[in-house]
Amino acid sequence: WYPQPIAMPRTTLQLTTLVADLPGVQQQRARALADLGIAMIADLVKHAPHRYELHHGGCTIAEGEELLGEQDRLGDLISIDALVDTVRPIRGRPPRVEAVIEDDSGRLDLVWFNQQWVGRSLHPDMHVRIRGTLHRYKGRLQMTNPRFEELDEEDLLPAAEGLVAIYPASEHVSSTVIGRLVERVLDDALPQIEDHLDDAFRRERSMPALADAWATLHRPACETDATVARRRLIYDEFLLLQLGIKIKQHERQSTLVAPSLRWDDEIRDRITARVPFTLTGGQSAAIEQIAADLQQSVPMNRLLQGDVGSGKTVVAVHAMLTAIASGHQAALMAPTELLAEQHQATLAALLTDSKVRVALLTSSCTAKERADLLVRIEAGEVDLLIGTHALLTEDVSFASLAVAIIDEQHRFGVHQRHTLHTKAGDARTTPHVLIMTATPIPRSLALTHFGDLDISTIRGLPPGRQPVATRVVSPENAQGVYEQLAATVADGRQGYVVVPMIQDTDSDLKNVTSHAKALAAGPLAAARIGTLHGRMHATERAETMEAFRAGDIDVLVATTVIEVGVDVPNSTMMVIEHADRFGLAQLHQLRGRIGRGNHAGSCVLVADATTDEAGRRLDAIAKTSDGYEIADADMRIRGVGEIFGSGQSGWTAFRLANPLRDHKLLDMARRDAAAILEVDPDLSDPARALLRGRMRKEYGEHLGLGGVR
Repeated sequence: WYPQPIAMPRTTLQLTTLVADLPGVQQQRARALADLGIAMIADLVKHAPHRYELHHGGCTIAEGEELLGEQDRLGDLISIDALVDTVRPIRGRPPRVEAVIEDDSGRLDLVWFNQQWVGRSLHPDMHVRIRGTLHRYKGRLQMTNPRFEELDEEDLLPAAEGLVAIYPASEHVSSTVIGRLVERVLDDALPQIEDHLDDAFRRERSMPALADAWATLHRPACETDATVARRRLIYDEFLLLQLGIKIKQHERQSTLVAPSLRWDDEIRDRITARVPFTLTGGQSAAIEQIAADLQQSVPMNRLLQGDVGSGKTVVAVHAMLTAIASGHQAALMAPTELLAEQHQATLAALLTDSKVRVALLTSSCTAKERADLLVRIEAGEVDLLIGTHALLTEDVSFASLAVAIIDEQHRFGVHQRHTLHTKAGDARTTPHVLIMTATPIPRSLALTHFGDLDISTIRGLPPGRQPVATRVVSPENAQGVYEQLAATVADGRQGYVVVPMIQDTDSDLKNVTSHAKALAAGPLAAARIGTLHGRMHATERAETMEAFRAGDIDVLVATTVIEVGVDVPNSTMMVIEHADRFGLAQLHQLRGRIGRGNHAGSCVLVADATTDEAGRRLDAIAKTSDGYEIADADMRIRGVGEIFGSGQSGWTAFRLANPLRDHKLLDMARRDAAAILEVDPDLSDPARALLRGRMRKEYGEHLGLGGVR
């Protein structure tokens, strides 16, 4: 129920009627609604409440004080319409905004913590509706963190009573306004909603009709009714997703082919002979799983996950050399030039005296070097190509690409990974793809639950890895942290300091240039300090890293360019400034640079988390060093991302569903999707035309990306 919008107003509202054409919806409000994804009546109906509140109606300030009586706090929510008298933002810990409102009956104090935008939104003489819980503070009547909305003539209606739907809203359009718009259109919209599930199917699963579910979700008589309606709509989201995933999976398996590679004892022994250490059991098991895939003509689509330092690279080497031994090419894409250069050095050393031709392609190549290399790649004169995003440009053509490795997938966008899938040479042939990650991003963790991604896991770490203690320190206490780093250097060990910026900017964030100078003039005056960042020339980067490995640099002040691939066993301490600005995957990767030698590591996160999400991230990284627990925490905090789309965070694939909470409905939808497609593989049965149309509406635009992880 989502056809193309129509701009002409109608006497009877249609699902395709633009919200901007509703009487009384001014242009500014229409833009605010559009920013929330609400353009048509259909969007408005599908803008689901995210919770409900039991409201008393509106009252005066004096009536609210009378309700409070002798209590310290009134638990029920009340609404008060009043004028803003004063607004005062206050710096502090935490920062807050204080305001006073008044009506004919009295005055009420308001305070918001960590919501500085409130101070920019309120102003004296503004007519507002405040909704919250009353309490007394130092003998005065107060509300803490109440919701508010500016009232205009359209909004001067009695405050709602009873169970009230609370909608996702914004600074520019309130939940109340959205709720009133929903009420205006719902009776016209509901009869137009067709159900894509038949009566018998719904009865077997104890689910209401689609229109009834939406009606109840917006107008529940009680929380139980809302739960029943939400169950149906969550199931629908999962079912459409599962159908999309399984249709795409079938397409990949039936229409695309990859080279079938040779794997036997001879090839296994030849590759293993070049590895200068004994493989762990986890590494060997992953190698055999991948080799089994590579022998098939069905394209491999596998995630190799192992914690930082677990030895994923040696597994990838086996896959790439299997392709080369079978007469094809392999490619390894890394997120940074520094990591690509280190991969090139590692593989060149591993393949000394072999016939394997290894090349490096990055943006640092000169025009002539690049042109010569492109000719060699297309002619099949390069067996193993290592590079960064430069591998993705249109002019890079392979003679016969059989295996593509993507290292540290959380650093690449979906579209970039999709491009690598298409590099095999023709529209029907695709390389086997292996993705490596030490911390699965929420997208891939979700796809593990959804069953559309083959997983190989390396459990445990190779012998010799040391534990790393992690703690969070406020900026005021950073001096003691650097005194600890100075002591670490005095003991003959090395360390890293990570900052988010390269050079001075207008922001308050620390940068490599200034912070290195400040440390050299202060707590690390006795240490030899080097700097490293992505804007340095490749030669200068290589020289700096070599000096650090050789022990000629004690402390490396760097950006996240050191996030992956840097291995200096003598480095035992890492300080991460503004740690609240980094994601969990980045923090875990950065921490993995230490504890690689004979001494335990120490990672200090210097941060003043001003948001709940940032605080949860820091708490998660400090509590565990297990990459899988961190990935799970990341999914709970950020969401799974768009399954077929290009978004990497937020529950953007779903309006209501949460795979962690609603896993039983997810399992039901997966089983039902499989049963439906078993008898109707492409949903071509006319009886399923509406189901197919809605699946395509939700995911059709992105189905070409659905097989890309």
